[in-house]
Amino acid sequence: MEITNPEAAVAAERKRVAPLTVLLAVVFVAFCGILIFVYVATKRANPVMLDQQGKPLDQGADSAKPGAH
Repeated sequence: MEITNPEAAVAAERKRVAPLTVLLAVVFVAFCGILIFVYVATKRANPVMLDQQGKPLDQGADSAKPGAH
């Protein structure tokens, strides 16, 4: 059986996509979406470091020195 219509040939080629290819494409797009979401979330985050009692630590330059309380 030979297809003489070029549009029908293109339509027949589109139907031959392997299911594994579609699954991998969906996984790839989902993974990229998760990466973008996590990147945006970490850029928006404003973390506060806590001490052992749960009180916020001073974020100044003095707290980076050893022995500073």
